[in-house]
Amino acid sequence: MTGDNHYLVPARPARAELEVKRSRFIADIARASTAEEARAFVERIRAEFPDATHHCWAFQAGPPGDTRAIGCSDDGEPHGTAGRPMLNVLLHAPVGEVVAVVTRYFGGTKLGTGGLARAYADAVTLALAQLETERVQQLQKRTIVADYRQWSSLEHWLKQWHAEILEITYDSQVRAVIAIAEQYLPALQTHCAQSKITLLS
Repeated sequence: MTGDNHYLVPARPARAELEVKRSRFIADIARASTAEEARAFVERIRAEFPDATHHCWAFQAGPPGDTRAIGCSDDGEPHGTAGRPMLNVLLHAPVGEVVAVVTRYFGGTKLGTGGLARAYADAVTLALAQLETERVQQLQKRTIVADYRQWSSLEHWLKQWHAEILEITYDSQVRAVIAIAEQYLPALQTHCAQSKITLLS
């Protein structure tokens, strides 16, 4: 991460392919700002390759190296041989808000646990090498709980502050998870305090 509150994220999806002992490993990487976006990308790849043996995945949905929003899956491979090696590659990459899916077509020869871990990690590394990135400003995530009248007013200000609504649920109250640039946080905090809107970090 650079020192000016900006960091790199995927600009567009990237794909790379690796063959090890006739097993095909297809690595797809894309941007994912939330766990939900990451899982949606996994499902898109799963739908693209419905006949594959495995769809292993890992994501890191924050600034580079941030471990607060991470996840991974071996998708039927031996425990620890796919998702974790993939996640380790992502966590050491200079890119944030990233999801990786490695689709495997089994080639008939078992690779062993060490061989599997290397193959999945190498596939992600190959895709990262092809990835185009862009710089974004580091955003702060906050949860807002407001009644409907308060929300209609606040929504106008969120647009003015270029805040992104990541998740929203409508129940007896509106509950929204937003991402907002640090420079606009004081204005948001002031508005919520004056309007008696609940703001959670």
